[in-house]
This record gives sequence, structure tokens and C-alpha cells, in this order.
Amino acid sequence: MTGREAIAYIEDYTWSTSKMGLERTFELLSKMKDPQKKLRFVHVTGSNGKGSTCTMVESVLRSAGYRTGLYTSPHVCDFYERIKVNNVSISADELAEITEYVAGFADAMEDHPSQFELVTAIAMEYFDRKNCDIVILEVGMGGALDSTNVIPAPLVAAFTNIGLEHTEYLGDTLTKIAATKAGIIKKGCHVVCYDSEKEATDTILKICEEKDVPFLLAKDTAEVISVDLYGQKFRYLGDEYEISLLGHHQIRNAIVAIEIVKALGQQGVQISQEDLRRGLKEAKWPARFEVLKREPLFILDGGHNPQCALALIETLKAVLPDKKVWFLTGVLADKDYEKIADLIAPFALGAVCVPVDNPRALPADDYRNCFEARGIPAFSTESVGDGIAMIQKKAGEEAVVAFGSLYMAGNIRKLILNGQK
Repeated sequence: MTGREAIAYIEDYTWSTSKMGLERTFELLSKMKDPQKKLRFVHVTGSNGKGSTCTMVESVLRSAGYRTGLYTSPHVCDFYERIKVNNVSISADELAEITEYVAGFADAMEDHPSQFELVTAIAMEYFDRKNCDIVILEVGMGGALDSTNVIPAPLVAAFTNIGLEHTEYLGDTLTKIAATKAGIIKKGCHVVCYDSEKEATDTILKICEEKDVPFLLAKDTAEVISVDLYGQKFRYLGDEYEISLLGHHQIRNAIVAIEIVKALGQQGVQISQEDLRRGLKEAKWPARFEVLKREPLFILDGGHNPQCALALIETLKAVLPDKKVWFLTGVLADKDYEKIADLIAPFALGAVCVPVDNPRALPADDYRNCFEARGIPAFSTESVGDGIAMIQKKAGEEAVVAFGSLYMAGNIRKLILNGQK
């Protein structure tokens, strides 16, 4: 089996072919002698900011000398980046070897594991073989029934911003969604929670009290010192920090990361203030208001819902005050794309709509109609490459922001960084 064959095997078992639940993952890992039971974790859930928070915590732990595992999804540029040790992606050969090992057990199961369950099992085996000190584990969806929730009590269970998402699976209120996500809380862990809507945080606090688990609410009391296209500096609880990730929401995510580090300290994981500052400063996370080109300015953001659109607007107002931009955009049809268009239209000089490589994609022509209905000059193309060529021609020296879905972000990133004109 090659790396490409491993990915093809994994993707044969799409998430939609199986019902939610942990039984398959537990069974598969049991056959593999439970590698997850030999690891320590920081488990992160939420609606927005999970990946950014995970990468900041990983960077800090690595700065402190720990051997880190990082498990995130979906990927931006290639599948291998979902599973990293010390910020290096799993290799094609390693993925192939472990997938072949896992497949031997999975294929013998009466109820075959789904794609995400397979990847989770592969990651656990890889992290165990690599002797990781701490694994930072991003929940795929929800919490209670997400396949990552087969782990024992993590050192820290962390909650980023919680909003209405996947309501058909997680519930139609913030209380229900928060309760589902709170399924990652286990006795013996510490909990750090982003200061989200009161309805959500109160739900998590109540579950922590029921399980007698320490709860810390990461409040945004940061004082912003400076913001530009190179990064931002802020002061939090008397200490100054710097991050390269842009947007005030990233400062909020950084506060969650800081409090996770403090909670790890209470669990015996030693991290100095110098390591904390250096790790935050060095953390990189692609496609999150990432500047791909400066002349003319081309920004890539993988935001995909109204909360992300609000964060994008907030960031644009901070780094490009009183300026409008061109948007290169594509979305999935099951997102609230009308609301997204409402939010970004006042900041648009124009929009070029492109197809997203996903069965759930909204046709580019339909999204173009959304912008035209709001009085925005809009165009559509049949490919991302054609969209980049068109928007660079129409925008001229004006700034371009590519925004709408992580499923197209990787393609855009590759084309721009490889110099497509």
C-alpha cells in the first residue's frame, strides 16, 4: 500500500455511510491494543477557533520541549497535515504502513468504521509509536459521540466559541449543542471554556459541577497594543503577548490557549512564561486570515459560516480601515450563505464566485445571484483557477480576500503561492 492508496482506502468509507456513535471506534482500537490509553491529551471542541487554539497550544508545548502530537481536520493543502508530530506531517510511507495495519482489523469488523473513525485510529497508533508526550486532539463534530471521545480523561478539556452548527445532529439550541460538546468532560480533567453565550457556558459549568471537575472561564480582558498585517500584540493579566494570527477572535483563542497552559501546569506539565510567549508568537495556522501576497494584497480565510464572516469583517476593519475589497468566494449549500452575503456585501467592491470541490457545494451561479441581489458586481467561473485569474484582472491593485470554505482554501493557497497570475 502507498500513501495515495491509503488515502483512497480511507475515503472509501465516507462519514455519511455510518451512524454516529463510539462503538466502532472502541472496537477497532481494542483490536489494536488501545494505543490511546498510553497517551495524554488536550481535547478541544467548539464551533469556531478549534484549529487555531490547538495549533497555539501545540506550539507552546513544543517550545517547552515536549514531544507533541496534533490531530486536526479538515486539511487545507493535503491529507497528511491532519496528523503531525512536533509539527511535522505524517509521511506517505508511515500513513501507508499504519493504514494497512489498521485496515486488517477494520475490514474484519461487521460494522465497518467510517472515514473519520479510521483516521482517528490511525492517528492514535501513530502518536503511540512516536512516543508523544502530549497529543492535542481536535474534535471532528460535537463531542459526546465524536470518535475522538474514546480517549481516557484528558489533562484538559477545552471549549472554544460555541454557536449554532450541525443542528440536525447536535441540537437546535445553544444549550443542546453545548451539552453535546460537553460530552468530552471526564472526571479527572480540568476544563477551560471560552466566554461564549451565557446559555452555552452555563451548560458547561453545570456539567462540570455535576462531575466535580475544575472549571475556568477564559474571559476576554485583553488590552490590544497593536495590530497590523504582520500580527498583533496584546496584554493579558499583566503580561504581553504577540501572535501572528490576525483578528481579535484570535486574541480570544490565544486567551483560551493561555488558560489551557495554566491548567496543564496544575496537572504537572511544566511550561515557563518564556515558552508560553515564544510558542504563541511562533504558532502558524494556514487559511485563517493568512496574507498570501502583499503587492497587491491577497488574503485567504477559510471561514465558512456567519460567525466566521463577522470575525472576518472585524479583522478587515482593523487592518484595512475604511477600505472595501474584492471577494473570491465559494460556499457549501448547507451553510447560511444568504446571511454570509448580507454580512460581507457592505465591504465588497465586487465578488467572483467559484465552485467548491464538494458534493454539498452551492453552484457558483447561485452565489453570484446572491451578491447581485445586494447590488454588488458579481461574476462566476467554472474553476478556482479561472476565478483567481478573473479577480486579479478585475481587482487590479485593490485588495482581494478569498473566503467561504476550507474545501477550496488549499487549492487557492497552492495556486497563489506557486505564482498564478
